[in-house]
Order: sequence, then structure tokens, then C-alpha cells
Amino acid sequence: MELSEIKNKYGIISSDMRLDRAIDQALQVAPIRLSVLILGESGSGKEVFSQIIHNNSTRKHCQYIAVNCGGIPEGTIDSELFGHEKGAFTGAIQDHKGYFEMADKGTIFLDEVGDLPLSTQAKLLRVLEKGEYMKVGSTVTKKTDVRIVAATNVDLEKAIKAGRFREDLYYRLSGITLRIPPLRERRQDVPALFHKFTHDFSDANKIPPVRLTEDARELLMQYSWPGNVRQLKNLAEQVTVLAKERVVSAADLRPYLPQHSTDVAIVGDEEEHTYNSEREILFKVLFEMRRDVNDLKKLVMQLIQGGNELSAQDHDIIKRLYSDNVAGNGVGALSHISQAMEHDGIVSADSDYFHERKPGYNPTVVEDRTQEAQFISRESEEEQLSLSLADKEKEMITKALEVNGGNKRKTAKALGISERTLYRRLQDIR
Repeated sequence: MELSEIKNKYGIISSDMRLDRAIDQALQVAPIRLSVLILGESGSGKEVFSQIIHNNSTRKHCQYIAVNCGGIPEGTIDSELFGHEKGAFTGAIQDHKGYFEMADKGTIFLDEVGDLPLSTQAKLLRVLEKGEYMKVGSTVTKKTDVRIVAATNVDLEKAIKAGRFREDLYYRLSGITLRIPPLRERRQDVPALFHKFTHDFSDANKIPPVRLTEDARELLMQYSWPGNVRQLKNLAEQVTVLAKERVVSAADLRPYLPQHSTDVAIVGDEEEHTYNSEREILFKVLFEMRRDVNDLKKLVMQLIQGGNELSAQDHDIIKRLYSDNVAGNGVGALSHISQAMEHDGIVSADSDYFHERKPGYNPTVVEDRTQEAQFISRESEEEQLSLSLADKEKEMITKALEVNGGNKRKTAKALGISERTLYRRLQDIR
């Protein structure tokens, strides 16, 4: 098939040469018996390329199965892929066919293959090398003739160095490697894609489509699209339903562009400074908290050891820490330490800077308590930082769930973790 025919058939809208090259490579490798590894960010359309490969191969009349490896719990992934025998584990009341048995002679698309546990990676390697596998709870080797197309948004070379992915499996999977460019690197395609999504959605739901003004088109092209084509499609459908007017301006669009994921990027010679995930925001907050705790500890020890005067710089630090604590941005260490100092007679309860001495303050008593205070400071800092990390993680996950409408798969991708990890975190914070 010609390139234009493939684009029309699969709804691919792009004038980007790299995407065209990826389509050409998919068509070339389709009839050849080779595993294919598709690399690209979440939402960039990797599954479309696996369908192109399957539908243009000699296996097109056989089964095609897409598996989201990151969405299957670690304890059941082997059963899902390879099947299990009756009685293999609690709840296994009958034999179960796995995907490799069901897709025999066909194609399996393993999405997010980088999330597979190491034990499952070893079994997948055996399938690739010998076409053999064993069901869970069985000692009988079974044969399968399945073509594997894998995809991931994980840097597998880094995962190999970190011991999270097998190097031999990587080389077996990447017989041919296709790279899908993210939407932010082909911004010229954004208006046309939006036009297609709003018209498709309008036709399906019998409502008028929306049209973008010039400033709205510019806004969409400048946005960095961390969720790629999937995010753009979702936005187009939301705007089509919720926009009061059928002509949409930049001001109308801005509320639909989540600023927590990334700000509108500056297109030009300047480097983009954006937060591409909630993790970056969390790390920034944690570094600031650690700095505040260290500053606060130094000031407290200076007061305990008998320093009567603080510098102007120290006063500024205390003001900043006090403001952060009141605003809820700090770790809460300031209030705990100031309360302890007030209890010991070091400061007055109504002091703005908690450095005013109470009447009857005895430096000797304070000096006797210095060693104890140093020990408590070290212990309490670790405990408070640990608690604050847990709180921030809970807050981050809750916010991400709200933004993604409770969709755990989208939430996991936004946070840069697997769905299994997200489920574990949710269980921990409940």
C-alpha cells in the first residue's frame, strides 16, 4: 500500500518526515518474521504501528492481541500471558489459556514491555528464542508461533544498567526498532489533528463541531503536549461538548490546558523550562524542604547554645520559614521546634521570630540541654521529613487522579510509574 493510503486507513495526520519514515519501515518489516520494538512517549500512537505491521503481514487473518503489561498485577502476569493449570494457585478452578496460546500463528502487541517483572522477562525470552513456554503450575512445554511487537516509553538502555531489564531480551525484541516522534516535535500537525478529532466526535454524537480562531491555533501549537496525541484527542472532545460557542478562541481554550503537567512552551531559540511531570514538582518541593530544615536547625542550635543576637540574614530566613510553614509549604518543623523551645523557657509563645527569651531564662539550663537537643534534632528531622514525603506523595497521587478523572491508567502514565506501582501506593495511603 502507498503511504497516503496507510495514513487514510489508520487516521494518521502528519507532514513530519520522521513519522513518514516510521510508517515506511513498518510496511517494510511487516512481511518479514522479525520482532519489532516501538519506542515513543505515552499517547504518541505506538499501537497504531503494531496494527499496521500485523495487517500487512502474512498473519493478518489470524489473531491480534494487544496486552498492556503495565496494567496487569505482577502476581497474575504470567497466568495472563502463558495460562495456568487447574489448581496451580488459589482460585485456579479450571485450566486457563494464556495470550500466547490464543494468539498462535498471529501477533501479540506487548505495550509497556519495560514494566514486565524480571521473572516474566526470562519466560518471554524463551518464547522469542525457542517458541516455547510452560503454563503456570505445569511441567509440560508447549509450542507457540507468535510474532511479538513490543512498545515502551521507558529508556530500556538505562533500565538495563539499573538491573530492571534483561539485556539479552532487549536485543531479541529490537530486531527492528521504530521511533515515534512526540507531538511537541511536530507542532505543525496539531491544528489538523484537532480538526479531525472534533469532526469525528461531532459526527458520532450529532452535534456541531467547533472551529479555532487564529490565536487558538497558535496556543495549541505552542503547548508542549505531555500526553501527546491522546491528550489532544481528549481536549478536542471536551471542547466540542463544553464550549458555549462554536468558534473557540485562545481564551476559551486555556482552561482545558492543564498547567500542572506543563506550561505553554516558548517556541524559538530559548530553551524550554517546563515541568513535564508531577515528579519534577515533587522533587523541587522536597529539595526546598530539606534546605529549610537545615537552615532552621542551624538557627535553633545557635539559640540553644546561647547566642542572644541574630543577624539580619537570620531574621530573613526565619521570616521565610515562618511564612512557608503558615502557607502549608514547609514540613511543619518550625511549629514543632518553636513549641519545644517555648516549653523549655527559651522563647516566648507570642514571639514573631521565636527568639525572645522568657523572664527567668537560665543559660546554664539551656547548655545542659544542648546535647539532648542535638540528638532530638537529628532524630526528629528524619521522622518529620519521612512523614512529609508520605504526605506529599499522597497529595500528588490524589491530585493526579482528580486531573485524570479517576482513570488509574492515565494517572500512572502522568506520574511516570506503572499501574502496579500506583495500585500499591493507593493501598498504602488508604
